[in-house]
Amino acid sequence: MGRNTRKRRTPLATKAIAASAALALGGGGLIWANYYASAHETSSQNSTKAAAAQVATITCPDVGQQLTNVPNQARTEVDGELANLDRQITDAYQRLATTRDAQARDASFVQNSILQPLKERRAVIIDRIQLEINRVGGSAPDSLDGLAACTGTTAGQADNTAGQNNSGQPNTGGQQPQQTGSPQPTGGQQSTGGQNTGQQQGNGGQAGNGPAAADFVDITKVQPNVAAKPRKTRSASNGTFTTRCGVNANKNHNTDNVIVAPGVTNGAHHLHDYVGNQKVNAFASNDTFLQGGTSCQNRNDLSSYYWPVVRVQDGTQDFDQNNDGGGKEGNVGKILTPVQAQIKYVGSPTSKVVAMPQFLRIITGDAKTTTNGLANANAHWSCTGFENKVQLTTQYPICPQGSNVVRTFAFQSCWDGQNIDSANHRTHVAFADANGNCQNGFKAIPQLTMRLVYKITPPTLQNGVVKNAYAVDGFPEQLHKPPTDHDDFISVTTGGLANKIANCVNRGQRCQ
Repeated sequence: MGRNTRKRRTPLATKAIAASAALALGGGGLIWANYYASAHETSSQNSTKAAAAQVATITCPDVGQQLTNVPNQARTEVDGELANLDRQITDAYQRLATTRDAQARDASFVQNSILQPLKERRAVIIDRIQLEINRVGGSAPDSLDGLAACTGTTAGQADNTAGQNNSGQPNTGGQQPQQTGSPQPTGGQQSTGGQNTGQQQGNGGQAGNGPAAADFVDITKVQPNVAAKPRKTRSASNGTFTTRCGVNANKNHNTDNVIVAPGVTNGAHHLHDYVGNQKVNAFASNDTFLQGGTSCQNRNDLSSYYWPVVRVQDGTQDFDQNNDGGGKEGNVGKILTPVQAQIKYVGSPTSKVVAMPQFLRIITGDAKTTTNGLANANAHWSCTGFENKVQLTTQYPICPQGSNVVRTFAFQSCWDGQNIDSANHRTHVAFADANGNCQNGFKAIPQLTMRLVYKITPPTLQNGVVKNAYAVDGFPEQLHKPPTDHDDFISVTTGGLANKIANCVNRGQRCQ
């Protein structure tokens, strides 16, 4: 079975009446379309009520996250099938976005003409995934059989999902070591539930799929929420190693993601900044990385550090306004280059660290929190002058005059000691517990931390509408919500640099 390497050419609607297709990783996603306007396209009272009750979003289970143990021999085929699931969701969105009149006339149209056919098509692909895993001696999870069906929800329900995990509370796990949870702002905006608000259609934003006013808060009105760091023991590794790799001033961008969608063009469906390794795309291999060159001052640092771009939605467009992953998929506005990008490796508060293995892959955060909830969220938004007091996960900060927006990431710092990746790209690494200890036999590795600073004119909130908004790029169905922020890393070093980083950290030195 061949890999899916063909570029998806289906254009996605970016009109205000229908935001974007679900093209999320691993065949899971949230399909968004605004149907409130269609309620007034007929004079029939019954049709108006039917339209008001129509599906605004479709949630599809995230198949990829269930695949925690896929044999290496099957991963190529499985990756291709997950891309096929993405295409099916795209087709379903197209059907959803272009049949509003039919939905207004028939309350069962979405179920019979969109959801049921989608379920049947997904079931075929899921069966193929199971066969591929079992064919090479693996054991496909029994849970896959229940992941074919997608469900329709209202826009308000989708908005609530982005701010909750399975317990209904903001995540406070180890992946957010500086934060006690999502703060409750004072004087902040209430959720708009995805409804039209003045100039903002759908869920707001320049492309109609976010951000909305509720996604922003004046940071000066948020109570301090940064928790104390774990207490260091005598065995702590207190050093730091800083690598200087620039801010992507040369505009090295693409919409691929070689970690989660190798061989699939536009596998990320949003644009990334790349620093460090300069030859990273969907088709790059480990050999490619070693020949890729680097933007880092330390020429032995060939690692790839990449993150979704931030855009300001002030009515302007950028070079990709008509491209896949850009304007075609709801990622619009002027791309902002960070004014600072600090990349630093730090130690463990309770132990020495071992060197990172060559080609280790780590993804921190979850690009699909609007679908999955906050269980794996690791977004940290703040402002210069406030970083030690306030860190936000579920809202973007509006910074005061003279203060800049800051994104920070603290990657997983525990490694299973064997694997450089895992089938769902999560289980081979983990966060330390609340005391800073690695669990389940995992080994402490130097913790990669990143700090990105942006000079952004503060957005304004007027009558429930945000003007001159900024937002992180993302899968369009995720509505550009703040918690979808994430960061990607591939460790590639030469000249013994990985050992030098570990030794520096273990000795308590400050190196670069």
